[in-house]
Amino acid sequence: MTTLVNQQIVLASRPTGEATLDNFRLVESSVDPDALAEGQVLVRNHYLSLDPYMRGRMNEGKSYAQPQPLGEVMIGGTVGEVIASRNPRFAVGDRVVGMGGWQQYQLVEAHQREVLRKVDTTHVPLTAYLGAVGMPGVTAWVGLHTIVEPKAGETVVVSAASGAVGGVVGQLAKAKGCRAVGIAGGPEKCAFVTDELGFDACVDYKAHRDLKSLAQALKAACPDGIDGCFENVGGLVLDAVMLRMNAFGRIALCGMISGYDGQPIPMANPALILVSRLKLQGFIVSEHMPLWPAALGELGAMVAAGRLKYRESIAQGLASAPEAFLGLLKGRNFGKQLVKLT
Repeated sequence: MTTLVNQQIVLASRPTGEATLDNFRLVESSVDPDALAEGQVLVRNHYLSLDPYMRGRMNEGKSYAQPQPLGEVMIGGTVGEVIASRNPRFAVGDRVVGMGGWQQYQLVEAHQREVLRKVDTTHVPLTAYLGAVGMPGVTAWVGLHTIVEPKAGETVVVSAASGAVGGVVGQLAKAKGCRAVGIAGGPEKCAFVTDELGFDACVDYKAHRDLKSLAQALKAACPDGIDGCFENVGGLVLDAVMLRMNAFGRIALCGMISGYDGQPIPMANPALILVSRLKLQGFIVSEHMPLWPAALGELGAMVAAGRLKYRESIAQGLASAPEAFLGLLKGRNFGKQLVKLT
């Protein structure tokens, strides 16, 4: 096998305010499949996952994870195929999921344990391991089960409901006998949330631009109030949800994409946390690794049986990743945002 050209996208500069295409740079390196050291594995990445958390890591400030280093390959989940191996745990042809980053090839060292996980694509498509049966799906499962803790008959509201995480949350809530109400941007996304994912209702936040209007729309969709909320957006959306929360409601704070441009996100009425005795808890799914096997098992079984639906937006080629990522932050994607690398 000849030496391969590995296209990579690195972080060229840190954003000030909104991220731009100038913050990224496309570079090339080389990799020789015939020169692997003992224990190494070479993976040809087929798909790259783009996720909102990446924007936070582009900053240098304090966060739950170390900042993305300048000049290094952007972090990101990938699925692909082993094309060369000197590791007894992996064979050529194995389909694997890992954190291969924004690049075409991933070289895994012998000491990097648990970096790659073999997956079975017999009943679950390869791309699903970056979405419904991957980190987004596990995020939905963990936040819903450990923080929202829904009970049959309760109402659960999910923001960014047409996205990779939100869509799974609502379907899991429905499976537990809850009323699932989504919040999404635009009539097409809301129709997908109700007609395809099976939510009971969906509120179009683009049709309700102020707090009063959005709160009234939520009141109509949630006549018995809101018992649980899975929050991905923050800002105005969270303010409106809090106005409708029942006493002792639970809010799983997964993301605040409304503030990924680096600006502070004020809360309109934080006193409601006390008045309604709410539980509002942030969580990071990577801190709940003991729960991943149970979550992946349930999610995989649901996808294989056709009981868990999802949608994907797929950009073509590594060079399209920065623009697709910026679109994700603006809500231009529909479902899970992926980049096809092969």
